Amino acid sequence: MFNGFSVTGSSLELLKIGEKGIIQFCNTQDVNLLNQVISLGLTPGTYLTVEKQFPNFVINVRQRRLAISKEIARKIYVRIVNR
Repeated sequence: MFNGFSVTGSSLELLKIGEKGIIQFCNTQDVNLLNQVISLGLTPGTYLTVEKQFPNFVINVRQRRLAISKEIARKIYVRIVNR
């Protein structure tokens, strides 16, 4: 029978407030968007916590708060660490 499943990774956009993750990759071919993500310090291996989802995503990264657009949050894929 079906025993259920668990999600261990997803787009940052799908995380709930309070969930934590580790950035795995940025899913985009847009060089400008990728440079923007890198300039914010959102690189693979970076730990983050979602603090707010609307109107923009607010995440805590390295003890600082960053506001990012939903477009950027949609492109960043994370491994969930607190399920």
